[in-house]
Amino acid sequence: MNVLQLADAPELHVDARPLPAPDHTSAPFWALAAAGSLVFQRCTACGAAQFYPRPLCILCAGAVEWEEASGEGTVHTFTVVRQNLAPPFGDLGPYVVAMVELAEGPRMLSNLTHVEPDDVRVGLPVTAYAVRVDDELAIPFWRPSEAR
Repeated sequence: MNVLQLADAPELHVDARPLPAPDHTSAPFWALAAAGSLVFQRCTACGAAQFYPRPLCILCAGAVEWEEASGEGTVHTFTVVRQNLAPPFGDLGPYVVAMVELAEGPRMLSNLTHVEPDDVRVGLPVTAYAVRVDDELAIPFWRPSEAR
């Protein structure tokens, strides 16, 4: 199931941002995002969910497997960056960096878009989408949920 709507968003300057450098552990996350899936890891031994990608479960050191997320979450905490002089972030104006709690439990750090920074609040329902960088890389972002 593809939960990530892939969008063009030139105003986010994704092509000018520092891009992730997928490694052995994170490569599946980035490849699946480029294919339209938002994923996290779940331990095959204890069932704990985790994000960011790690080689083993952070609770019991068991093996982990990828599980697709629903693409729904809530803002757990956030900050508004009002001044960042490093290119290309200075062109973004005020922007929101949010810790989003996925419906499945783990938390993911990302930008929250399509909302005025002063309208963001803890508990705000959000939905994931992704901006394609190239055929092998898409960056997940979050926006307020319209359906919830």
